[in-house]
Amino acid sequence: MSSSSINGQPEKMPAESGVEQATNGFVRSIKLPTAIAINMTQMCGIGPFITIPLMVAAFGGPQAIIGWIAGAILALADGLVWSELGAAMPGAGGTYIYLREAYQYRTGRLMPFLFIWTAILSIPLIMSTGVIGLVQYMGYLWPNMNWWQIHLVSLLIVAIVIFALYRRIESVGLLTNILFVIMLLSIGIVIVAALTHFHPDLAFAYPANAFTLDGHFFVGLGAGLIIGVYDYLGYNTTAYMGDEIRTPGRVIPWSIIISVLGIMVLYLALNIGVLGVVPWQEVAKSPSIASLVLEQVWGKGVSSVVTVLIIITAFASVFAGLLGGSRVPYNAARDGVFLRQFGTLHPRLRIPHRALLVMGVITAIGSFFDLSTVINMLIAVIVLIQGVGQIVALTVLRLRQPELRRPYRMWLYPLPSLIALIGWVYVYYASGWQPILLSLGWLVIGIVAFLIWARVEHIWPFGSREIKETYLEHADEIEQAS
Repeated sequence: MSSSSINGQPEKMPAESGVEQATNGFVRSIKLPTAIAINMTQMCGIGPFITIPLMVAAFGGPQAIIGWIAGAILALADGLVWSELGAAMPGAGGTYIYLREAYQYRTGRLMPFLFIWTAILSIPLIMSTGVIGLVQYMGYLWPNMNWWQIHLVSLLIVAIVIFALYRRIESVGLLTNILFVIMLLSIGIVIVAALTHFHPDLAFAYPANAFTLDGHFFVGLGAGLIIGVYDYLGYNTTAYMGDEIRTPGRVIPWSIIISVLGIMVLYLALNIGVLGVVPWQEVAKSPSIASLVLEQVWGKGVSSVVTVLIIITAFASVFAGLLGGSRVPYNAARDGVFLRQFGTLHPRLRIPHRALLVMGVITAIGSFFDLSTVINMLIAVIVLIQGVGQIVALTVLRLRQPELRRPYRMWLYPLPSLIALIGWVYVYYASGWQPILLSLGWLVIGIVAFLIWARVEHIWPFGSREIKETYLEHADEIEQAS
């Protein structure tokens, strides 16, 4: 039983309030502009400012733009998977819901359990990279920070994010739009600075054999695609918040599609602009490339001011990620697949406050590790259950629940699914043996944990499977919301 069927019929709020009450207590107040802002704020963040050097180094030249394009193709293909599933099943939890509905026929609650097992780790780790990058750019303003200062600042940042999220979703939507504007301003200033002092001979100074399809090229493509995928992560944030989206059948797909295309344009402009100001050999070695570009173009004063905006952008990314991610364990707990303590909303603010606090703590712990280690691990963990598992779930649901209402159906099905599947497998292989082994080990531990839990709860494989086609049973309520 999903959270949408726990509390019975939806309690409608007055029409003049401009919002709708979802069936589980959430408020449907987020419209398309705010939904796009949530996704794009989470996608951009500090990512391109700290990964442009990594991308250029991976490819060994300005042809690094291939990495951003390849990442966008994978994100868009996978985003179409999210769009169909999110529009058809707009609940709080995203992948958790889709896996629960698709795999219940064969493996009971195993797949949703494993997703929560991985998500409770991977989502905060994504936020940890934002905190790590934020502190890296603070190093431009506050050089020579020692070990304890770096980690004390990291902990303080996480605490401020949690405080900012500890309020009603209507206020969060307004704050998200403000942070989104700051994000666009910071990246826009860097792009303008770069393009107004642009030198094509630097931007397109391709080394010999830059586009030769040999082993070196594909090694660079694999490493670059991992970076690209990391930088596009967040295009699915609104799918985790389906119970808080107005007309989710339209808003969720368009928020994903527009976000991916919009961020791709920003990334390409930023990457090409930076390479047109600083030689790619220097770009590959710079820890704070945006600040370096601005310092060369407009001086130290301007670069310091914009560095502050970049720091705020990183903060906005962590803010948006915890906003969406905290809904995942909440929905799982409401469905009896995770600790029940996570299945309650704050009585006044109507937010999943316990999940928010726990994921905030994990984010803080993750910020103590090396950036590249965190990125490789979280990508490897995401691929197995969320990436590949969700693609299969879409096809399974088309076969098992053909009558499910689908406000959006994947364009050119099944081609985007196949592109996403090939892309995820390639990324997983390129992540290296250590992340692969660690991710497989984490899954094995998760399976053991599930078997222990299933034994205690007397569910499959120690009991009968419970088949509940929630979104078919409550089709009228979902259609009214969509």
